[in-house]
Amino acid sequence: MAKRDRMSGNEAVATAMRQINPDVMGAFPITPSTEIPQYYSRFIADGLVDTEFVPVESEHSAMSVCIGASAAGARAVTATSSAGLAFMWELLYVAASARLPITMAVVNRALTGPININNDHSDSMGARDAGWIQIYAETNQEVYDNYIQAMPISETIRLPIMICQDGFITSHGVSNIELLEDEEVKEFVGEYKPENYLLKSENPLAVGPYGISPYYMEAKRQQAQAMKDAMPIIMDVAKRYEKLTGRKYGFFEEYMMDDAEVALVVIGSSAGTGKEAVDRLRAEGKKVGLIKLRVFRPFPRVPLAEAMCKVKAVAIMDKAESFSNSGGPLFNEARNSLYDLPNKPYAINYIYGLGGRDITVEDYYEIYNDLFIIYDTDDPGDVYRYVGVRDSRYAEGGFDHRKESE
Repeated sequence: MAKRDRMSGNEAVATAMRQINPDVMGAFPITPSTEIPQYYSRFIADGLVDTEFVPVESEHSAMSVCIGASAAGARAVTATSSAGLAFMWELLYVAASARLPITMAVVNRALTGPININNDHSDSMGARDAGWIQIYAETNQEVYDNYIQAMPISETIRLPIMICQDGFITSHGVSNIELLEDEEVKEFVGEYKPENYLLKSENPLAVGPYGISPYYMEAKRQQAQAMKDAMPIIMDVAKRYEKLTGRKYGFFEEYMMDDAEVALVVIGSSAGTGKEAVDRLRAEGKKVGLIKLRVFRPFPRVPLAEAMCKVKAVAIMDKAESFSNSGGPLFNEARNSLYDLPNKPYAINYIYGLGGRDITVEDYYEIYNDLFIIYDTDDPGDVYRYVGVRDSRYAEGGFDHRKESE
């Protein structure tokens, strides 16, 4: 039976960890994820779990602990943010290539520089090609639910997984949440019984060997296939979770999309503000919709393209800049998914919210207004845009997206 409580996203992650009781946690503090190992160390001190808590001297070492523990056959977890994730960079690739099902809570925070401790997605988006599954949450409830689903996904396909939430917005913001009973979580996640591991003496194996040319490419191809094969597993786990809780999850959530003429695609907590804008515009008679992407890796190319094709114009929102001169990471992948379709929508990109910059209902109004201009004129103009930024191009005299072609 579900228990109602009020807690922050960080506490929700730590609570889910407690209910799972993993074997090893590699821990090093960094704002705004520090509370997760703090809460969890308290659970250990109180005798509520028997996890081996390993405090280390850096995030690089925290991931090293997880790699060693997972290779040995243990269920390993950690948590980090921003520069902490960047400090793990080398080892993210090691964990993924060794096919180790490590679960990492990532509390999204801007990467320096300039120095900033507020939320955007530059940390996890920078690691998007490291071979980790990535799942994002809008609310504290989703953070908790995603974390419980993480291990059955990761351990089935043998790929590491990041469960991402927005720093300070959900990580420190307190909201109502429904918790499962401890025994329900343990039964849902199950025991970890790897087929092969270092401490299995009857079947010696190497983990992370030198990949010479005749073997390296095949290993990468197997990783790519595993990421592709994770898609049905993510959906199967979500269906099991819906049966347990009544809460439905997929690759993304469609909001007011059935008869929408224009729509947004967005990741994380900003979807809540976007939904408020949709509700207000709907009350004004505007047919607008929103798609909240939950799973970024593996990228749900085909179903997302089908959802976007319900509208004539779509704005794809990036809370990270890739400095590619062609838009942010979500835009490039989402727009690419439309390439082969005959009746694809116009797609434009908005970079927003960097370093914790607010995105408001009024900002969304501006974006939807731009989309309706595209809807009426069949002219997307400049597809690579910023919103909510001070820009000399917007000085008196105006700046027209449709005149900006380079």
